[in-house]
Amino acid sequence: MFEDFKGAFSKPNNGLIQIILINVIVFLLLNIFMLMFKWTGLAGWYVYVERNLMLPANLSVFITRPWTLITYFFSHENIFHILSNMLFLYWFGKLIEEYLGNRRLINLYLLGGLAGGILYLLIYNLIPYYNNQIEKSVMLGASGAVYAVVVGAATLMPNYTFFMLLLGPVRIKYIAAFFLVLSFVQLSGDNNAGGQLAHLGGALLGFIFIKQLKKGTDLGQPLTALAESIKKLFAKKPAMKVTYHKKESNRSTVSSYNQTTYTPNQDEIDAILDKISRSGYESLTKEEKQKLFRASQKN
Repeated sequence: MFEDFKGAFSKPNNGLIQIILINVIVFLLLNIFMLMFKWTGLAGWYVYVERNLMLPANLSVFITRPWTLITYFFSHENIFHILSNMLFLYWFGKLIEEYLGNRRLINLYLLGGLAGGILYLLIYNLIPYYNNQIEKSVMLGASGAVYAVVVGAATLMPNYTFFMLLLGPVRIKYIAAFFLVLSFVQLSGDNNAGGQLAHLGGALLGFIFIKQLKKGTDLGQPLTALAESIKKLFAKKPAMKVTYHKKESNRSTVSSYNQTTYTPNQDEIDAILDKISRSGYESLTKEEKQKLFRASQKN
């Protein structure tokens, strides 16, 4: 099992599984710590650990624990909470990963979690209705980040169909809309209003992310640049070698061209559209879907 986990993290372009595994590992560790501390009569230490993962609504407390703006959306306490979140992340994340690539899926998840947390902090500190709950309100769970992926996928491919148990084929735009309405109507409740705010914050980010991406603006680019800088910082520097090269043809320039800037020609797009008309959208390969998306950006 350890080797499987290790292989999942070493495998390139495996961001979706890595995010799910991080959430599962944190969940298991939290529950192991809870049992250990309870058995040894040190339950107060578990409360301390959990408190340092939860996002507090009170700004004066948040300032002392700023890392919770990230840790909260990688942590769960309830088995049904993490199960539902990870299933939704997998189903909708697969679409984002297949159509937009691994890096953009990771960026969308991270930005959605941050947006959900920021909206939660703002609403609880600016709206009088929530001020009387601010001292006891904390948030834990990846729902905001997951909603960003769900709404992002529904914005990108609104008519893509999932086959739901007992319901049959349902377009994902209706699935996303149902859960958004459900979160909105629960905002007035006292039990999990913070979680519903995170849902809506993540959903708004997912919608804006895809809309801007279609216009040619990648909101996740700063995160990509940061990740590349960290990767270079920890990368091993190769030993210096002196080599001699013959002058190569322009083929090397073409092969190193950044494929994310490549726009397919009309013949390629026509062939893809013909394939959709014959076999449906689901028959497209990952590369064909990405070509279709780049063409839509150009238009």
